Amino acid sequence: MTTATHDPIADLHAARRNHWNTWVATHAEMNPDGEALRYLGRSTSWSQLHERSGRFADALARRGVGTGDRVMLITLNNAEFIEAVLGINRLGAIAVPVNFRLTPGELAYLVSDCTPKVVVTDAMLAPLVGAIRAQGEEPGEHIVIGGESGTEGQTTYADALAEEGAPHEPVDVPEDSTALIMYTSGTTGRPKGAMLSYENLTAQSLTCIRVFRLFDEEGRALCAAPMFHIAALGSIAPSLQLGGVTVVHPLQAFDPAAVLDTLEAEKITSVFLVPVQWQAVCAEQQARPRNLVLRNISWGAAPSTDTILRAMSETFPDALNCAVFGQTEMSPITCALDGDDAVRKLGSVGRVIPTLQARVIDAFGEPVGPGEVGEIVYRGPTTMSGYWNKPAETAEAFEGGWFHSGDLVRMDDEGFVYVVDRKKDMIISGGENIYCAEVENVIAGHPRIREVAVIGRRDEQWGEVPVAVVAQHEEEGVADLSLDELSGWLRDKLAGFKLPKHLVHVEELPRNASGKVVKGALRSEHGSTGV
Repeated sequence: MTTATHDPIADLHAARRNHWNTWVATHAEMNPDGEALRYLGRSTSWSQLHERSGRFADALARRGVGTGDRVMLITLNNAEFIEAVLGINRLGAIAVPVNFRLTPGELAYLVSDCTPKVVVTDAMLAPLVGAIRAQGEEPGEHIVIGGESGTEGQTTYADALAEEGAPHEPVDVPEDSTALIMYTSGTTGRPKGAMLSYENLTAQSLTCIRVFRLFDEEGRALCAAPMFHIAALGSIAPSLQLGGVTVVHPLQAFDPAAVLDTLEAEKITSVFLVPVQWQAVCAEQQARPRNLVLRNISWGAAPSTDTILRAMSETFPDALNCAVFGQTEMSPITCALDGDDAVRKLGSVGRVIPTLQARVIDAFGEPVGPGEVGEIVYRGPTTMSGYWNKPAETAEAFEGGWFHSGDLVRMDDEGFVYVVDRKKDMIISGGENIYCAEVENVIAGHPRIREVAVIGRRDEQWGEVPVAVVAQHEEEGVADLSLDELSGWLRDKLAGFKLPKHLVHVEELPRNASGKVVKGALRSEHGSTGV
């Protein structure tokens, strides 16, 4: 079991730190038996969370993990995920949550990029480690949540916490240290790891507290988003800071009835879902009402419609309705839209949060006027420190001393921001980011395809879905490649959510005088022009 340092000055200094391990330690001291986490009906108190994360830190330290080392997490949603992140950070090490939906090849690239010393998985996802090794990459020692003791090449999470051995040495972790590396897809097909510090996450927590009006420790927040996503970790931060309860919802096929049952049973006061999920939840609640105590409901990660917003307002009239907009590099919230403005400013992502500076600039870096389109750039306390191991991309992102979002927007004279298009050519489908260049690079490898462009198409369920516009090599008497055939060929090369949902055949892709594909023309004819 971990023992605390006996240096009172060191203890005092550590207690002055302002990051989530300090918050947990404070609640463990002041409210040891209070609920911190709930998962599948099981509670974890603040003292248990503090102790268990400390034991996990012990186990990692005995495996050579120290300050600045990386530990990768490939897991579903569970309480152990939060314990593990806290334990990693107690050593000054960096947690690297990754999307378990990625293919072994995609995961292998992330391993090669961040070189973790340890990888943590669920038992269900444990085979992915073998698949990564089959790609020629070594993800480090393997700890399995819920695994079987004695399995070769693995240590169960429970055994790691229970094992005998020396505790870790207390580590003073400065607030500007990197806490997380969160991978976001790159326009060239290579993901980039955004380095987020404890300062970033504290500022994000305060943003959530203000936007969602979380002003006491009585709140009970449902975390239904995948925990590998910054939206989930960012939403957990306020509960860790204020001492509220985080109820972890298991990841499964989305079931609005199950979500509503959890909202009722756990007396949830705050929840974030993407618009398509809210649409289903509203329909279910209207059909079979539950007795709910929701104080605030929020949405983002995809555009919403007037119909969905009105349904949310009518179904949950007593709850504050907020939209949030942002990106991983900004921890993630940059703009927020109160429910009072949602219909009046339909299509807007809200106003820039008060703690951020923002400009809308033209191609020369000069500010544009209200109503004019330009790229929105930011600076402030939620801005990442840079991309892991990618100095050139970092320098490009911070050109001129501002973080360049890649979002083309217009801002009205009241400061409301409207996203017009995405410089980085990104599709948001059901809350998942899909970068067209990445998908194009893979499709271009198909032997029957001569050229390809991927665009987004509006979709009632998912917000947007990817569409592949292809020109084939001419083959007399051979039928056009079908979507099913293409999907089958792509299935082991790309995550399922990245696969095109429509296939369009053309003789030639439209190009400008410089030879670049004119995607605006393709969107006008076959897809959407963005949101």
